[in-house]
Amino acid sequence: MAEPPAQIDALLPVEIARRAEEIGIKKAHLDWASMFTLAVLAGAFVAVGAIFSTIAATGLADGLPYGVTRILSGLVFCLGLILIVLAGAELFTGNTLIVMAWASRKVTTAAMLRNWLIVYAGNLVGSVATAALVFLAGQHTFGGGLVGHTALAIANAKVNLDFVQAVALGILCNGLVCLAVWLTIGARTTTDKILAIVFPITAFSASGFEHSIANMYFITAGLLIKQFDPDFAARTASAANLDLSNLTVAGFWSNLIPVTLGNIIGGVVLVAAVYWFVYLRPANRS
Repeated sequence: MAEPPAQIDALLPVEIARRAEEIGIKKAHLDWASMFTLAVLAGAFVAVGAIFSTIAATGLADGLPYGVTRILSGLVFCLGLILIVLAGAELFTGNTLIVMAWASRKVTTAAMLRNWLIVYAGNLVGSVATAALVFLAGQHTFGGGLVGHTALAIANAKVNLDFVQAVALGILCNGLVCLAVWLTIGARTTTDKILAIVFPITAFSASGFEHSIANMYFITAGLLIKQFDPDFAARTASAANLDLSNLTVAGFWSNLIPVTLGNIIGGVVLVAAVYWFVYLRPANRS
């Protein structure tokens, strides 16, 4: 008997919902060592995208309109999620979709929170370690110091957001990140997955929305320059009229806490809960 032809079309939304639930179950039950290791990789991958984005934004504002600069830096930032999805890694913000399996009572609250905590910690380690390596490489001095200027400006802008604004920007960000992950679940090929990632991630980055894991890199990069190359930071701050007084470890957490909260709300409420309600709640489950 001939085998049925392989399906090449993308999954339908209801099929994506079922597949997302299955993936959530597997993620929640990974052993902690594998989970943490993959989370460190994800933090490093996001940091690589952030590095690429910083380079793309350096010097562009002087010659291109603001919107074009933002789109270009957002486009290259996509590298982070492309690496995570295709190479394999565990990203806290994408893992908010585990709520779909939790809502179906296939994952316990303890298992879901365990995943989030371990993955968040691993993402932090990967992001901060990458920022430290980039600083040791002296990348902030490249381009006559323009790269460091951009890195400081990005970090400083983030630590000066107020709490409510940071939460709102975090919600908007992770709605788009989880939609990108959602689309990759339905994709069949490497090319499909990359294209599914590009537009939502470019949109969130170009729009200035806030991603907690990316901020672990961006703010740490600025902190390292300020702390360990103070002369460079002082010259840059003076030339660019930057007040770096809030670029501190306390400023790091004052950004990360509300952005993380917003990311959770965005992923859980705007994506996971909506699609679970439409496709997976008992009344609609076939």
